[in-house]
Order: sequence, then structure tokens, then C-alpha cells
Amino acid sequence: MALAVLKPRRMKVLVLNCGSSSLKFQVIETGAEQVLARGHVERIGAADARISFLVSGGEEKRETRSIPDHKEAIAAAFAFLESQTKVIGALEEIEGAGHRIVHGGDRFEESVLITPDVLREIEAVSHLAPLHNPPNLKGYYASVALLPRARQVAVFDTAFHQTLPARAFLYGVPYEYYTRDKLRRYGFHGTSHRYVSARYAQIRGTGDRKLITCHLGNGCSMCAVREGKSIDTSMGFTPMEGLVMGTRTGDIDPGAVLYLLDQRKAGQDELHDLLNTRAGLSGISGISGDMRDLLDAAAKGNERAALAIDVFCYRVIKYAGAYHAALEGADALVFAGGIGENSPEIRSRVCQGLKALGLKIDATRNDAIRGTEGRISPDDSSVEAWVIPTNEELLIARDTVRLIEAGRPAA
Repeated sequence: MALAVLKPRRMKVLVLNCGSSSLKFQVIETGAEQVLARGHVERIGAADARISFLVSGGEEKRETRSIPDHKEAIAAAFAFLESQTKVIGALEEIEGAGHRIVHGGDRFEESVLITPDVLREIEAVSHLAPLHNPPNLKGYYASVALLPRARQVAVFDTAFHQTLPARAFLYGVPYEYYTRDKLRRYGFHGTSHRYVSARYAQIRGTGDRKLITCHLGNGCSMCAVREGKSIDTSMGFTPMEGLVMGTRTGDIDPGAVLYLLDQRKAGQDELHDLLNTRAGLSGISGISGDMRDLLDAAAKGNERAALAIDVFCYRVIKYAGAYHAALEGADALVFAGGIGENSPEIRSRVCQGLKALGLKIDATRNDAIRGTEGRISPDDSSVEAWVIPTNEELLIARDTVRLIEAGRPAA
């Protein structure tokens, strides 16, 4: 898959990320790659939906009111843009809308213009992500209704990982469960891993490097990238697999789930809640799934907070070692995501645990970087360590413009 690192022509693009009861949006002017405005609507469907809007260079505006559905949420966003800002004079100025679609199954290997055929394909794989794809598509339908002239583009979380070889994506189950039921590793956070690996290639002037990218936030995943292509990733059939996360278990023995079913008579809903919302850092610490809270608590002597941090870092170190082997050596370890970009302490602990790979960390460089881009390893480190803040919205905007300009139909 080609790395999108070149700036596209000037165009105003709407980037939409719709959850089951939330909407995040940005309006990006792609020529200058500038965010003109952004917003967040929470509790869609409730009488007290929370709305926040921010225009570049301005103050954030907030309000609470009834937002019955996603169409109304997007309409509220445009009413704000048209009436209270000079970002757009009319809706027709928005030439494209890029939609984050969580799951493309094994059908989509790259971003595509949304056509009726593509829409049917997305709906056909939505059973693989029932909590994510349907809300994503609500954003699409609302956008089409409000922006009938704009071209609509789907950017899939799973697409970047479609280059995984079978040895990496197959599970050890009877083969017909893969062919019939599509049970396999798909991987997620693909837009983030694609962005940071492309940005690293741009910084270093080459795309033939071997990278271990770490998206560490409330949701966490890692990826082994060779020559700009994903060859392995920590998330699996769902975003639960892999690293310990804010509220998700990460790797867990399937036998443990069967044990809970038997011993606790746990039902599907209880297990879903346990594995997705009451586990991870939150479950281990008993305090919070937010790493900032845990670091504060650990500094004050809270042993379970310290244990949660230790488990988190160990899992990252273990995956990094595995991916170093899979890549037959790595050129760089790249941190992204809220924790990866803003926590020098976590980065330091991870890098210290990878000394056997020849990775060193420069304490002064590391401590100076919070939410900014830069190298945190000394010049003589055989494996580089970098912080590259992810920008999934920008990559979605770039893909949207590229596909509109190409004017090619979806595959």
C-alpha cells in the first residue's frame, strides 16, 4: 500500500468518526493541512446531549440540549460552522467527507470511494463489528443527506493490516472456521499505525525501514511494519486482544473465559462487560483505567496502581521483543497515542526493558517530549526510539482528497 505523505491539493474535507452515541468531526483544509474546526457531540439520543465546538484560534463553545440522532448531531455541527464561524460560507464548500469505518473484513485493502456496491460490502461485514460499523454508517447516511454534492470516502481501521501473511492472521482452529465464519486476526488502529510509519519514513527519507509502532492510549495496539506494510499486529478478531488496555483485558486464555462461564454462571452480557469495560488497568488497579491517575497513585505508594503499570509495560516489552524477532531486527520503536505521546515515564520503562535489543534512551530528550515529535534515543542507539503524534484525521482527509482527485470507482 502506498504511503500517503504528500500534501494533497487544497480542499475542505469533513472527517467523521461516529460512535454508537457520539460524533467527532474535523473540518480540514488539505492544501495547508490545517484543522479549521473540530467538534464532539456526546450522548446522542438523550435530552441532555453534550456538544462542544472549537474553531482554530478561538475559544471552545459548549452547550447541552436534545440531539435525537446522528443526522441531528451533524446538522448541529454545520449550523455552528455556518452561523458562528467563517470556516464555511455554505455547505457546498465541503467537497468530500471521509468516514472512519472500523471493520472492512478481508474485503477492503485500502480506502475507497463509497458506492452502492461498497456500501453493501460494508453492511455485509458489519456483523464482525456490531458495536462499531452500524454507528459509522449512521454518520455516512447523515452526511449524504446534508452534503448531497460531496464525495464520500470510507477509511478502514482494518485495511492497513490486510498485508499480514496467513501465518500471522490465522488462529489455531479448524480451517473452515476461517473460510466459513471469517474467524481470523484483523487488527485495528490501522490508520494510526499507517500514519506514524509513513511519517517516520518521511522524516528519515526512506520507506524500507523495519519499525515497531506502539499506539498506546485507552485502547492499545502494536504493529510490526516492514517497508511500509503491516506484517503483524497485536489486536485480533476484535480490539480486545493483545496489550493490556484502559478497560480491556488484552490477551487472556480462552479457557479462563470458559471457566467463568462454568463457575460463575456468567452470561454473554456479563462477560462482554467484564472483558471490555471492567478489566485492563482499571480492573487490576481498582482505581482507574487512566494512566495519569495510576502514575499519580503509584507515586503515593499505591501498590495495585504500581502493579497495573508494571503489567502494562511488561506486555509492551514482550510484544516489542516478539516483533523484533518477526522483523529480523528493527530500525526503530515509535510511540504514539495518548500515553505514548505524553508519558516519558512509560516510554522510559519500556525502552529500559528492551536494552537487550540495543535500544537506548536519552533521558533529557525523552523528558522534553510531551505531545510533540522527536527522537528520544541517543545517536549511538542501534535501535532508534521516536515519539510521533498520530493524526488519523489528517490521513483520512488525505485519502479522501486522493480518491476524489483520482475519480476512480471503488474496486
